[in-house]
Amino acid sequence: MGSGSADSRIETLPPLIITATPNKCWLEPELSYPDTIADVAEECARCEAAGAAVLHLHSHTEWIPMLAAVRAASNAIVQCGMSSFLIDERLDIFTQHGDMISVIANHHDEAFPEGNVNVLHPMEELIRYCELGIQYSVRPEWEIWHSGSVWNIEYLLKNTTLVEPVITTLFFGWPGGTWSPPTVEEYLNRRRMMPKQCAVTVSVMGPERYGVLAAAITSGDHVRVGTEDYARNRWGTPAQASELVAEVVQIADALGRKVATPDEARELLNLTPASLT
Repeated sequence: MGSGSADSRIETLPPLIITATPNKCWLEPELSYPDTIADVAEECARCEAAGAAVLHLHSHTEWIPMLAAVRAASNAIVQCGMSSFLIDERLDIFTQHGDMISVIANHHDEAFPEGNVNVLHPMEELIRYCELGIQYSVRPEWEIWHSGSVWNIEYLLKNTTLVEPVITTLFFGWPGGTWSPPTVEEYLNRRRMMPKQCAVTVSVMGPERYGVLAAAITSGDHVRVGTEDYARNRWGTPAQASELVAEVVQIADALGRKVATPDEARELLNLTPASLT
């Protein structure tokens, strides 16, 4: 009876939104990944076919052709990453109406084999993201690295306009000064701090990610996987983002949670349809 009760509970959860990250592996930059716009678009189509509803992508100067190519290949939601760049370096994302723009809710402090990233993102910049997001109908996706990130989100909720649900991603195991342990205990602790207005996705960098991802799936949250987060499958073999998405779909199926289509994810996140202009 206990098992049946658990099955009934998970069946009432909203569909699982899977975010795919078909980008360079920060931990192992020598591993292969799609590095041209055409390759990215093809891998994005494979990620959607495997079960991804959101595509977290990287670019700097080529957002206009990147968005056009990916939208021609896939119906998935486009989340524009590289949040370490300052806002004035990312204005193409707003003018091209990316579905989401990733915004770190605190100081960038990450350490990887090819170099460290240290960038200050003051509250004034975060407020400007809120204002541009409303102006261009581009939703911020707030990166939550520790409890200070949560404080900043609470401040923005009180002092700016944010469309609800507020889209957030919790990060665990990413090396550097914003590192936090990739454990279920850490996930549950930070999750309890999150404002009720938030939709929460979980990203874990490292081979120990499965316990945290399973906890998120059974708790009603969403998950992010791909070559950027950790480019190896559960056997430790290098894998592409679409293969890692398929792996998570298998886990969700074993746990009894339905996976969201892009259209279902748009409804759950209160996203307007993507603009093609």
